[in-house]
Amino acid sequence: MRSKEHLSYNQLLAFFIPLGFSASLTAITHVIINGTMSRGDNAAFIIACYAVAMAIFGIVEKPLIIFRQTCSALVKDKKSFKVLFLFLFYVMSFILLVCFILGFTSIGDWVFVQWFNAESDMVETVSNTFKILSIVMVLSGIRGIYEGVIIREQKTKWLTIMVVVRLATMFIVSYLFVASGYITSLTGAMIFLIGMAVESVISVWKGQSLLNHKKKNRSKLRMKGITRFYFPLLFYFISQTLLVPIIYVFLSKTNDKELAIASFALAISITGMVLSFFSYTHQLVLQFYEKHSKKVARFTIVISFIPSILLSILCFTPIGSWFMGVVMGADEALAGATITVLQIFIVKTLIFPWVDFINGFFMLRRKTKKILIAQVLNLTTVVIALLFLVNMVPEWNGLNGSLASSLGEVIGLIVVIIVFKKMGREPIHKDKPSIFTRF
Repeated sequence: MRSKEHLSYNQLLAFFIPLGFSASLTAITHVIINGTMSRGDNAAFIIACYAVAMAIFGIVEKPLIIFRQTCSALVKDKKSFKVLFLFLFYVMSFILLVCFILGFTSIGDWVFVQWFNAESDMVETVSNTFKILSIVMVLSGIRGIYEGVIIREQKTKWLTIMVVVRLATMFIVSYLFVASGYITSLTGAMIFLIGMAVESVISVWKGQSLLNHKKKNRSKLRMKGITRFYFPLLFYFISQTLLVPIIYVFLSKTNDKELAIASFALAISITGMVLSFFSYTHQLVLQFYEKHSKKVARFTIVISFIPSILLSILCFTPIGSWFMGVVMGADEALAGATITVLQIFIVKTLIFPWVDFINGFFMLRRKTKKILIAQVLNLTTVVIALLFLVNMVPEWNGLNGSLASSLGEVIGLIVVIIVFKKMGREPIHKDKPSIFTRF
């Protein structure tokens, strides 16, 4: 497809829909794991230990998961892939050192208790669970870099295939654990590990076969170019990770902190579920925008309204009350509060696809520092807004969180649009016209 001048909307759909499905299906991973652990004796203890280990896993894994974007943006041939894989090795070595410290020294025990509020009787189980999850991180990094190759070669149906095979494997393994009666926190980690191993094997096989068929290029990718692209993107994702815990801290100061935190937590999870399908808009830019900017922009305009429409259906029709009660299991008070919070998040769903779209443009231009600037201003806006809202209208409870979060998204979008316009007038290559002039 890359070599053809013509690009149809069907081709865009064939590229984008498998990406969306793979992102949405991935969420089922933890449904399978939690559903398995809930069948064990002392399920609350088992799930709590696993949750602590996963919370640490989610933070430590961050430097590895962005190799998907890094690879799809920077790798053009086997030579550039080898350079990036060497960089992955360096990052992975550092991550494994951190995992060793957390899993095998008293520092880890202290972190589990002091930072993540684990009880003393949970420490050993959390530590053993985290050791297994450390292997999952390695597989996640390898999977991500090869998935970047698959995405760049526009074989995105393989991402959906891999996730489906992974989930089927996890379901079978889960059934075997339940049948054997061996259900602990380590069971959850083992199910995750086996599923990730299967997905990684397929990604390596398919990604390597695509690399072997690529023509040799005079790749100019160097470590310096990788670090300039990678580290701003890393700090961007880290700041995103910090956002929700910061909001929880402020919501604990509202009139009804339990209702505030619970309603916001449910609302943000539902919003994330709706947006997960559209979290690859940046890949449309990376793979198609340079040659087909107008068509990609039109396609994005159409799909950008879908998450808002879906959320509006939940917020303003009887489907919302049914979903909150039956699917989410919320009582009447929590359901009502959550729907109110979700109504504000409609703003976020309108903005997110376009922020991701413009972020893709920055990745294409190797200007990921611009992404970080917008995110820092987003985070700053959220904190300032929460300081004001929680002090002035604490009775708004969880609504304060969605208002502050949505305002931060608006500021972030304004910033990226301004930077986008300034950068867009400059051509990517000296012998090519500006991308922005074709938009």
